[in-house]
Amino acid sequence: MINKIPKIALTTGDPAGIGPDIIIQLAQFDYDAELVVIGDPDLLKDRARKLGLPLKLNNFNKDECGVKSKSGLLSFEKVPLKYDVNPGQPNIAHSGYVLESLDKAIAYCLNKNLDALVTGPINKHSINTFLKSHQKSKKMIFTGHTEYLAEKCKCPHVVMMLTDESKKIKNQNITDKILRVALATTHLPLKMVPETINTESLEKTIKILNKELKETFNINHPKILICGLNPHAGEEGDLGLEEIKIIQPCVRKLYGSGIKLTGPLPADTIFTPKYIDKADAILAMYHDQGLSVIKSRSFGETVNITLGLPFIRTSVDHGTAFELAGTGKANPESLISSINLTIELINKKTGKKIASSSE
Repeated sequence: MINKIPKIALTTGDPAGIGPDIIIQLAQFDYDAELVVIGDPDLLKDRARKLGLPLKLNNFNKDECGVKSKSGLLSFEKVPLKYDVNPGQPNIAHSGYVLESLDKAIAYCLNKNLDALVTGPINKHSINTFLKSHQKSKKMIFTGHTEYLAEKCKCPHVVMMLTDESKKIKNQNITDKILRVALATTHLPLKMVPETINTESLEKTIKILNKELKETFNINHPKILICGLNPHAGEEGDLGLEEIKIIQPCVRKLYGSGIKLTGPLPADTIFTPKYIDKADAILAMYHDQGLSVIKSRSFGETVNITLGLPFIRTSVDHGTAFELAGTGKANPESLISSINLTIELINKKTGKKIASSSE
């Protein structure tokens, strides 16, 4: 059950990156929700001093109904740092703090103490190096937030989707069609993509995407366009058989069950206005096929959403930007967009009026 005043968890991400900076910057506005930072309060206070921005922190009380976050005010749930942080200087040892913060945020969301999770940017290489040193493994263990959340929440299949609809929240008169791009595969080497796309996995992805568009985004009859894997969607088999053997049969089956699908369509033309204007979402077959397009169109205002979890999870569309940490030059727009969209999605579930930052 969602709290009367939405309570949203924020993780700082890598403490040496811009995660703490953009949290402090977003805290300079009012929100119709309680923003709860899961992390070290001393980290935030120190970074606020470096940025010259006001910041007051209150202890989070999970038993209270929630306190709206006002300008210069955040709630926090403490996860202590064990090592000193120098902005812009990554330290592999900080990875333990990153994972502990994330684990605590997930637990609070699963226990319904918090309604949603917004994650700050992390450094996957640092986390993997840290985990390999502890688990004596040479393999990549941590592939990203999406996969980690799926494992921790015991969700065997989740879907990664990016959207730029936060622009609509900020400016109701914007005329551009909202773009939502979901992925059939996430953080994989390109050579592994074809062998990972199979009928069962693709069917699960499309069903989750369709269900979330209905239940989370309040779209009654979602129209989903499907990208082909190969150039020209396989050119009738001349440039690959995945479309004929896997994608087309899956689309036909699910279309027959009532899901409004079109495709597979060539990825080099599916993102033109002719198709975008008719779509509620586009399913790309792999990471860069879809995300390069939406980020080139709306970078800084794009929000990453994990579909298929038992709670709403959003994130920024950028990385740690160590070179900007502590300088005051980091752009908080994507994090603000993530918070505003999260509040909107919570309000849709409860039937409340949309509320966002006062920016």
